[in-house]
Amino acid sequence: MMNSLEKPDLRVAGELPNGGGGGPTRDSGRPARVLLVDDDASIRHMVESYLEEHGIDVVSVGQRKEVARYFASGEPSLVILDLRLGQEDGLDLLREIRSSSDVPIIITTGHRGDEIDRVVGLELGADDYVLKPFGLRELLARIRAVLRRREVGGAASQREAARGRLRFAGWQIDRHLRRLTDPNGMPVSLTKGEYALLIAFLDAPQRPLAREHLLQATRVHEDVFDRSIDVQVLRLRRKLESDASMPRLIQTERGVGYIFVAAIEPI
Repeated sequence: MMNSLEKPDLRVAGELPNGGGGGPTRDSGRPARVLLVDDDASIRHMVESYLEEHGIDVVSVGQRKEVARYFASGEPSLVILDLRLGQEDGLDLLREIRSSSDVPIIITTGHRGDEIDRVVGLELGADDYVLKPFGLRELLARIRAVLRRREVGGAASQREAARGRLRFAGWQIDRHLRRLTDPNGMPVSLTKGEYALLIAFLDAPQRPLAREHLLQATRVHEDVFDRSIDVQVLRLRRKLESDASMPRLIQTERGVGYIFVAAIEPI
């Protein structure tokens, strides 16, 4: 929740005129539909007015129970979720949405010190975040970027599914089913981030990959310090390596990032 000193920055100097570039669209040119979840009525009004001026349909709600009612009638193109919902926990609501939907989510947090909440939110499946007080132009740009990534990602998922099954170092991955099995044939569960990271490595085996590339591939926002990708790599190593402290598959390339050294073969 924001107090009166933390209203979004309304400076929009240099903004394209209404219709410049058009608003984001989804599904055969229909305007994007955004669900805005924030318990501050003034914030909801300002954000809703600004986004609708730029061609985005917005429904704004202030309570968790209203979110459930909205999803019961249909899924939005994107959710903007404030993590500080008065007495309610925005992270719990994020977890609840992610348990049943893959809708893109941008989280908002009130202070730069809320780094843990931002990191947890991203790990729970948020696609991006903005810090309050935020500029409305920045929010619009992030909405457009997330929707664009989702559109590109949908096309990439179709290409990925066509690639089928792969084998590396005795492991097998079925990209149709998004299923990983170990050398003994036992399934190994991966989080959304771990799966995206593994796919990034499998798409570029035996090539050094920069942290920036891996951050983009896993959709972790770059403003979360680079070390966050190190945490994800460590978690993936713990699932793939017999000894994560002496990795054989994912090795560190000093000064660059990481390299997946195993050979990949189609099945």
